[in-house]
Amino acid sequence: MKQKVGIIKIGGAFLEDEKLLEKFYSAFSAMEGLKILVHGGGQRASKLSTDLGITPQMVHGRRITDAKSLEVVTMVYAGWANKTLVAGLQGRGCNALGLSGADANLIRALRRPVKDIDYGLVGDVERVNTEGLSTLLNAGFTPVFCALTHDGKGQLLNTNADSIAADLAMALSPAYEVRLIYCFEKQGVLRNVNDPESVIPSMDTDNFKSLQKEGVISAGMIPKLFNSFRALQAGVDQVIIGPVSLLSGQAPKYTQIQL
Repeated sequence: MKQKVGIIKIGGAFLEDEKLLEKFYSAFSAMEGLKILVHGGGQRASKLSTDLGITPQMVHGRRITDAKSLEVVTMVYAGWANKTLVAGLQGRGCNALGLSGADANLIRALRRPVKDIDYGLVGDVERVNTEGLSTLLNAGFTPVFCALTHDGKGQLLNTNADSIAADLAMALSPAYEVRLIYCFEKQGVLRNVNDPESVIPSMDTDNFKSLQKEGVISAGMIPKLFNSFRALQAGVDQVIIGPVSLLSGQAPKYTQIQL
């Protein structure tokens, strides 16, 4: 029987809402078994960029990253955001270890080729060092990954946190029973963003395409769902999108992703 591992991705909104963050710390720390946290920090990165006179550029929920923007996201993602989460989890008895993809060569990426859009210093995951990651998990650490990878040649690359979570899940799925949870401030994928009760209970690829055409699904939810389907297609056991109460199994509503 495969050992279970939970991969939890949280958005930057958690780091901007003290009450939500406290709920997350409690729920995540109480989760039993092996677990990995992947986090964003885009809201704070955008704010800091603006404060520094750098205009954030987003396309389809993904950040255009030039050299100056990379400096900002590195400061926010690998610095303030990552260490805030690690310290918070350590304070609740969770032996968290803050990481980027460059650490221990855990996540290698390729710079995204220029097609219709030049995303700049943005990477797409090439491979995950599953042996190294398993060593950390089995040693009792809880890896906490920020949204940075590297190309193995000395270059850091900004990488979508939803993609990192999916690629970690996919890499571990041959050896583990993997549950991937995209955890955010809403109850799930909403049919109407202004109605918090309009949760779509299940989402498959046909629904996704239809709702995307209607404009119901847009911006950052697009890469989240794209990566959810990609993970399931690669053998990940379960993918769910919903609130922090999912971590304790008490969420009244959420979105189950299906093929």
